[in-house]
Amino acid sequence: MTATRTADAFRRLYGSAPEGVWAAPGRVNLIGEHTDYNDGFCLPFALPQRTQVAASRRTDGMLRLHSADVPSGVLTLRLAELDPARPPQGPDGWARYPAGVLWALLDAGLPVSPLGGADLHVSSDVPAGAGLSSSAALEVATALALTDLYGIPVTRTELAALARRAENAYVGVPCGVMDQTASACATAGHALHLDTRGLAQQHIPFDCAAAGLRLLVIDTRVKHDLADGAYAERRASCHEAAAALGLPALRDLPYADLDAALARLGDPVQRRRVRHVVTENERVVRVEELLRAGRLREAGPLLTEGHASLRDDYEVSCPELDLAVATAEAAGAYGARMTGGGFGGSALALIDADAEAAVSGAVTQAFARAGHRPPRITAAAPAAGAHRLE
Repeated sequence: MTATRTADAFRRLYGSAPEGVWAAPGRVNLIGEHTDYNDGFCLPFALPQRTQVAASRRTDGMLRLHSADVPSGVLTLRLAELDPARPPQGPDGWARYPAGVLWALLDAGLPVSPLGGADLHVSSDVPAGAGLSSSAALEVATALALTDLYGIPVTRTELAALARRAENAYVGVPCGVMDQTASACATAGHALHLDTRGLAQQHIPFDCAAAGLRLLVIDTRVKHDLADGAYAERRASCHEAAAALGLPALRDLPYADLDAALARLGDPVQRRRVRHVVTENERVVRVEELLRAGRLREAGPLLTEGHASLRDDYEVSCPELDLAVATAEAAGAYGARMTGGGFGGSALALIDADAEAAVSGAVTQAFARAGHRPPRITAAAPAAGAHRLE
């Protein structure tokens, strides 16, 4: 997928060349899952796979949207009629994400008085439903295109916040800010330490190849939908537990005080959720220390611990993810875990570089024996965040 191809498709659709092509990547979260909406820590990095948006301005208050991946034609919306209570549905449901970004720009009170609409064409090689934040990539690419086109002055952190608001308020998914921040702010060759309370960021060198390692992304091809209530239930449970403990957020519970805090909670579900969030924050800190020291192999067991916590305490894994993790470890991975919101999607496996064929083959064979669809397995290395292509 090239910017030229995306621009050519735009020209065929709308009869003129786009004013530019912008791109934003999907992301993998190395460690720190379901911590972002608890004011905690996470450690994502951007993927080479990205969503491209070719765009031009309009002056008539109309938004025209087209996706290369959805055979529903060009969708036309009026800016004045963008309403979170009535987002696009059915085959046009994908359009909620870019429409939500434009709505968020208007709703934020930014200097957008010249904003007269836009023509957009979207193409993407970020797998949808794979736990790799295809929705955040679409939101961030759209936000970058629109703010660039209309000269709206926003930082990358503010761009991520606008994209998140689109997903929260317009699409209706109560996600945290990690996905959009990783897509907007990550840098090549680095993992992004994100403190989701103050949005402080640090770029930590993460070079598997230099250590003779490889990080595999195993897409189980099981689709999930975080808008189905399970995500919201877990978020609510965490916030209720924090309130019961007299804390602003679970981030404020020190790891050393975990056992005492759990003894104060009568709800066994809340105890499990709290245990995951607090131990996951501790795992982020420990993995960061290992990355800074160049001891990447030692991070493997922490990935596996994180998966067990997500499976048992947070209850967001599934049989396909568990099989991918167990098989990768049995085939020689230093550690493995699910990544993303869960209920399907992808797993990570940290392996020796020369073990890629063996580990990939073992996972593929295990899926075949279990009657699952063949997984998609690729090696991942940290790529650049959102940027203009042409």
